[in-house]
Amino acid sequence: MKLRLPFKKDLSKKSKSQVTVNNKNKFAIVESYKIARTNIMFSLSASEKKAFAVTSYSKGEGKSTVASNLAISFSKMESKVLLVDCDLRRPNVHNIFKIDNTKGLADVIGKMINFDQAVQKNVLPGLDILVSGTIPPNPSELLASEAMAELIKTLEKDYDYIIFDTPPIGVVIDALPIMKASDGVVIVARNNSTTYPELERTVEVIKRTDAKILGVILNRVKPHETRKGKSYY
Repeated sequence: MKLRLPFKKDLSKKSKSQVTVNNKNKFAIVESYKIARTNIMFSLSASEKKAFAVTSYSKGEGKSTVASNLAISFSKMESKVLLVDCDLRRPNVHNIFKIDNTKGLADVIGKMINFDQAVQKNVLPGLDILVSGTIPPNPSELLASEAMAELIKTLEKDYDYIIFDTPPIGVVIDALPIMKASDGVVIVARNNSTTYPELERTVEVIKRTDAKILGVILNRVKPHETRKGKSYY
């Protein structure tokens, strides 16, 4: 079965620094994220809201890295951007940005603190981050709760773009309520790792939530695999 998706963009192999969009020496990667950003913007153009989820089939495919770099790329347009780590089982956004994770999303929707007490503002210019916070015993229930739905509606009034880093679809069902509440989903696949059956399964699961698939980002592509002629862009 051949998959037909709105867009597919190859991103170069991840460097030691996961936040590559801020590295001026990684021109090819920065440009790839800019193109991905543009494609996402066009895909969201018909929607009044600008919240989208980033997911993958399994762990280790780079969804958190991609979500983080997309968030930075969007913030560079002088937009007000919020990155939310919705992976309440294996959070990683705080590791990527090297920020504190003692309080965050789980604490907010668990009614222990409010959003303003948890959000970390201007981690980079224009970019606020809500980390996962306390690891809860009931992540699926929290993400599917009315409190989470209300939080999303509130945040959509305050930010130009909201990016949800969600758990892998092939591992747990935690991400489904977030996808349903979002304006679209970006799927991350890892080059030479993610299989076509896994990608097809991911698409099927997302479609069951009636969420819009914005496209696929192929991660960890080595430069020589995409080079044409003498130049590489």
